[in-house]
Amino acid sequence: MLNAFIGQVSNATGLREETAEAAIGIVLNAAERQGAPIADEIFERVPGARTLAARMGSEVGAPNGVLARLIERTPGGRQAVVERLIADLHAQGLGTHEIGGLFPAIGEFSESAFGVRGVGHLGDIFGALNATGSSVRSVA
Repeated sequence: MLNAFIGQVSNATGLREETAEAAIGIVLNAAERQGAPIADEIFERVPGARTLAARMGSEVGAPNGVLARLIERTPGGRQAVVERLIADLHAQGLGTHEIGGLFPAIGEFSESAFGVRGVGHLGDIFGALNATGSSVRSVA
């Protein structure tokens, strides 16, 4: 199923399969670091996806310590993860057009392969599937 995932993303984005594979791994690694439910869904349903995410996280030097993971789930940490995600995708040779097509392609695969809907833009990748908002507001 991982090969089908990579193939579908490659076809949808026009990326070479090797590049699509790396991009999917980077996105899943970032989503998992933030505790995004979509990462868990894909890891449960696509054998090899967790290994791909871990491998790409290691290749790009993503933090993997317990404290780093906790920090990455704070608002500032989430922003840093997204900024790093975009930089890592750029380093793989993806431009804004390819990155813009990557997230809908992941969403289309998620919907067609196992019926997970509501994934398709950058924000959706990290917050999809029963995301909740906080009513807490800070005042400076």
